[in-house]
Amino acid sequence: MADADNGGSTRGWLDKIVNIFTGEPQNQKQLLELLKNLQSHELLGVDELTMIEGVLQVADLQVRDIMIPRGQMVVLDQEDSLPEIIEKITESGHSRFPVIDDDKDDVVGILLAKDLLQQSLDQDEDFEIRDYIRPASFIPESKRLNVLLKDFRVNRSHMAMIVDEYGGVSGLITIEDVLEQIVGKIDDEHDEDEEVDIQPHGANHYSVRALTPLPDFNDYFDTEFESEDVETIGGYLLGHIGHLPERGESIALDNLTFKVLNADSRQVHLYQVIDHGGHSVDHH
Repeated sequence: MADADNGGSTRGWLDKIVNIFTGEPQNQKQLLELLKNLQSHELLGVDELTMIEGVLQVADLQVRDIMIPRGQMVVLDQEDSLPEIIEKITESGHSRFPVIDDDKDDVVGILLAKDLLQQSLDQDEDFEIRDYIRPASFIPESKRLNVLLKDFRVNRSHMAMIVDEYGGVSGLITIEDVLEQIVGKIDDEHDEDEEVDIQPHGANHYSVRALTPLPDFNDYFDTEFESEDVETIGGYLLGHIGHLPERGESIALDNLTFKVLNADSRQVHLYQVIDHGGHSVDHH
């Protein structure tokens, strides 16, 4: 009897979907419309819809869109002593660190903080960081995030170094950076309580919180956006777009392109900003 009840329940759920929609989605836009309709009929949760949207968007983003630029990387020098390394690890709270050869301005590998636990207890005077360096992965800025996520999983790695078209290291990316595009910000005990409103991600690419005060945005990008009705860059953009934009939707204003990186059914949380050369930003 229970099986019959379950079968009837399943058929009833499917019947609801059939009643809502006719035909199958032919592209990603139609698929998202279908999913949003499911959510509006409470057949799909808001959080689940947001994650599905994030999964679909990951295929459209490249490494350069979210990478940590070289100027903001926390690195270790292969000539650092053990006390210097432990101090940097403690201050940053990170678990993985690029190791550089300062003379050649090159990344020689990755150091995992956990590999030094026993060493720090033994206080061996013959410590050599080279004995603990693991090989680094190098990827181009143009690599798609969905491909990178698969590589991380297959190779069981969590960090990759990013190289520009000339072969120089331009930044790094972690598996957490990619996952945050799907599930949202992942905070830990080392993250600052205050979120950074504007974050550079390489040449002319930035992520900007929608709640960034308009004057702060203007100061950073040397723009002159003004409005008597709104106080944030998100509110200003909504006034120009004319509706609540979806993930991936973009608008161009004053030599800047704004693309929605993170949004839900109620508001936009994060924009990608690409500066096409019309402003003299000097915040790296």
